[in-house]
Amino acid sequence: MNAPATVANAANDPAVAGEAWFTARELAELALPGLPGDKRSINRRAQDERWSTRVGSDGRLLVRNRAGRGGGTEFHVSLLPGEARIELARRGLIATAEQAGPVSDKGASGWAWFDRQSSRVKDEAQRRLTIVREIELLVAAGVTRTAAIAQASTQHDTGKATLWNWLRAIKGVRPENWLPALATRYQGGGIAAEIDPEIWAEFLSDYLRPEKPTLTSCYRRAVRKAQESGLSVPTQRTFSRRVKAEIDPRLIKLRREGEEALRRSAPAQRRRIEELRVLEHVNIDGHRFDVFVQPPPGSRKTKPVRPMMVAIQDLRTSKIVAWRIAEAECSAVTRLAFADLFRNYGIPRACTLDNGRAFASKWITGGAKSRFRFKIRDEEPTGLLTGLGIAIHWALPYRGQSKPIERAFRDLCDTIAKHPAMAGAYTGNNPSAKPENYGSRAVPWNEFVAHVDQGIALHNAQEGRRGRDYAGRSFDQVFEELLDQSPVCKATPEQLRMALLAADQKLVNRQTGEIELYGNRYWSPDCGALHGERVTVRFDPEDLHGEVYLYDQAGKFLTAAQLIRDTGFNDVAGAKATAKRVKELREQARKGEESHQLLHAEEVAARQAQIREVPIPQPKVVQPLRTIGNTAAALRPEIRKSEDQQSDPLDRISRSALRLVDND
Repeated sequence: MNAPATVANAANDPAVAGEAWFTARELAELALPGLPGDKRSINRRAQDERWSTRVGSDGRLLVRNRAGRGGGTEFHVSLLPGEARIELARRGLIATAEQAGPVSDKGASGWAWFDRQSSRVKDEAQRRLTIVREIELLVAAGVTRTAAIAQASTQHDTGKATLWNWLRAIKGVRPENWLPALATRYQGGGIAAEIDPEIWAEFLSDYLRPEKPTLTSCYRRAVRKAQESGLSVPTQRTFSRRVKAEIDPRLIKLRREGEEALRRSAPAQRRRIEELRVLEHVNIDGHRFDVFVQPPPGSRKTKPVRPMMVAIQDLRTSKIVAWRIAEAECSAVTRLAFADLFRNYGIPRACTLDNGRAFASKWITGGAKSRFRFKIRDEEPTGLLTGLGIAIHWALPYRGQSKPIERAFRDLCDTIAKHPAMAGAYTGNNPSAKPENYGSRAVPWNEFVAHVDQGIALHNAQEGRRGRDYAGRSFDQVFEELLDQSPVCKATPEQLRMALLAADQKLVNRQTGEIELYGNRYWSPDCGALHGERVTVRFDPEDLHGEVYLYDQAGKFLTAAQLIRDTGFNDVAGAKATAKRVKELREQARKGEESHQLLHAEEVAARQAQIREVPIPQPKVVQPLRTIGNTAAALRPEIRKSEDQQSDPLDRISRSALRLVDND
């Protein structure tokens, strides 16, 4: 059958646009409505209706001899009944009006506008396109355009003028662009009501406030203001439409809800962690439990407190690797959490801290009074991290998605704070979520700490984890598996001491050399050289029965001191320990004596040089004593005579003077 080729040629040739020719055999094979189903019957009908004598509008016969091998007769499509021509047009075997005539790309740019319209506009455009295509099919079938429009108007209950407008809208437009061309384009029906600029500015300033007043209340205040000024204002709907048309929704969110709400309206960053290794990057944050707990031993508080936990999480596996609990978030708890991490696992390469430098400052100065009875030196955790070469990353305030540990805190709130063991002590996470038994009990401190330790252990060991590469495994299992493949820097004893707390300026006992800290006494044989000195003590407040480390005022490490435990009055073991300390002290002193090669006193005395008698020196120049007045006459002759016999004139004069005094 060569009908498709004939139709294609007719469609491509402007001279015969809209023409198509078919043989009786081709029409029988197409099985068109209104025509017989076999070749002989079609030829009989052509003979009965005298198709061979009919001519077109141009005077040409509508029957012609078929060119090509086999010959035969071809009939023009206009000879066929209407329903047959409509079917041919529907099948695309004859050229319709949309294919005939020159077309352009007019309307192609309307698709972007059409895509932004509502489903109501799109459905109406699709309905119009269906009607227009039916009209074009009727025209292709030989029906005049006027008759086709009249038929479509009756069938679809649409005005003829409306149908003519639709046809004019698609004139010169390619068929693939008819849909946006037929879409309804609503235009303003009148002039927008004017609003006084001062009233509008006051209304807008009132509406765009963080208190988020309703538009109705702002409009009513604007009306009262206008009435006082003798101005008229349009309806509330006009104000509402102008807000939607002129005010950027992002500005409304910023002014009414704040910068954080505007930030949340943008897609959040999603970071991959598969390239990280175990302990390559950790994050730390504080979490206050919604549980009433009795104050810890030694605390100055008497009322129940809500403990604060500082926890460290490995980013690669989500395992909580270290944590400490205290009354408040402070630098001391932070350092101790890092000390646990260094001691148990190693030193990470990077750490993400919350809230930037302000958060670090809060850790130093914030929180309640310390329960320690001595001054704790203020040391920033950042100084500890930078000293160990740990890169610091600061998370922005109130940015939970940058701290994966927040997800773990949500789980711990359910498994720890809401555990049956905490019944009566759970407070709720906000004032409106208080349980019925709120404040009925307070959990003892040590009991709560043990409960948290167990809860975190269960959290890390919980199997069936989804997401990432967990594949149903627990955090512990993933951590242990990847730990063998990850290089971890182990902390040295010197590095561990850096993370301990520092009690500022403790005085070493002048008599015994012991250090007293929090009611405990610490001593080592090396303390004997520190009697009466002031030292800095580094220690772990949660392990006061362990060693403490002494540093001088310049920060130089001196020695480690062990705990001296108190004993019972008749405790033999305590007496032996004391005797052992004395023995060690004596042995150390004797070693020092031997190292200096000291001599006995007799040997020292024997080595001293003999002292020779030194003669008394005599004066070379002698001046006599001259007397004045009657003093010389008072001297007796015998005394003068005996004095003259003396060998030393000075002695004679001195003795004469003494006698004179005695006589007086």
